[in-house]
Amino acid sequence: MSKILVAYFSASGVTARAAQAIAEAVGGDLYEIAPAQPYTAADLDWTNKQSRSSLEMGDTACRPALAAAVENIQQYDTVFVGYPNWWSDAPMAVYTFLESYDWSGKTLVPFNTSASGGFGRSLSGIEESAAGAEILEGFTVTSDQVE
Repeated sequence: MSKILVAYFSASGVTARAAQAIAEAVGGDLYEIAPAQPYTAADLDWTNKQSRSSLEMGDTACRPALAAAVENIQQYDTVFVGYPNWWSDAPMAVYTFLESYDWSGKTLVPFNTSASGGFGRSLSGIEESAAGAEILEGFTVTSDQVE
């Protein structure tokens, strides 16, 4: 029997709601990709080039520490990986998550939430960070679709 994990990063709650709907639809377990140091409202100020999120997204080598690891990741055959579109990419914490595990023999299904940008360049980053995984096409949803 195949086990499914729905892993997601969400700053505003939109991606969390999408992940919960997916987990219910596929009978999967939920895991929040949460940074060890939570983001504050000031950290997420897109207009401030010195905000934490702006600095992280400007440094593609940045890998913020995560609050918790997935227990027994080897039990999952399929992993949905969800995140908002930040600067046409996935938040750097998503790459921390992907680079923390062996994806050999696993199927990844990326999904993201975006007002209009789709996946941007994140799919190539996921491919690089999840070596050994079969990566399916995935899908983008808008906040209107999540509601």
